[in-house]
Amino acid sequence: MRGGLDIDGLLLKRLRRQRALSQQDLERMTGVAQSTISRLEANQHPARPSTVRKLAGALGVEPKELMKEE
Repeated sequence: MRGGLDIDGLLLKRLRRQRALSQQDLERMTGVAQSTISRLEANQHPARPSTVRKLAGALGVEPKELMKEE
């Protein structure tokens, strides 16, 4: 995807649910809009590097872990 990083939306969703977090909870924790989180989880939107870092930090994983496998 142009202009951003391809993250694994299904993994993002699974990690969020494993931590019993709603998209709104993750928004409050990271400042990333719920609508953006929703599009990322649906693999409909590329992520900025800063967004990947924020989400990874909130979920307790390394940013590279959220990236799609090549």
